[in-house]
Amino acid sequence: MAKNFREPEAKMSPGARARSDAKTQKRIEEMTLNELRRAIGITQERLAKALRINQAGVSKIESRSDIFLSTLRKAIEAMGGKLEIHAKFPAGEVRIRQFGGLARKRRSRSRRGDASRRPRAAA
Repeated sequence: MAKNFREPEAKMSPGARARSDAKTQKRIEEMTLNELRRAIGITQERLAKALRINQAGVSKIESRSDIFLSTLRKAIEAMGGKLEIHAKFPAGEVRIRQFGGLARKRRSRSRRGDASRRPRAAA
């Protein structure tokens, strides 16, 4: 039999409710990739299809603690998000924008690289 969560929540003291809300907010703000994928409601198979890899590849990405930023960006975008990198300092926070166009820059360089390999006509 399913229980309504609102009933026990209503019986909680304001302090207990505040602690519970804080823990919930922290869990929402800090997730592993597989927790994020599950929270969004996407299966590994569906993510694999969007990334054009197999399900085992998604499992490997989710289990690694050190992955390429480009891989992480692709996974986040395939889940409907946007990856942003921020550095936090005592004086404030800075968004690092160096990585935003990483894939586009590589693609355009490779296209130019192909063109630069073609022989040039003599002037």
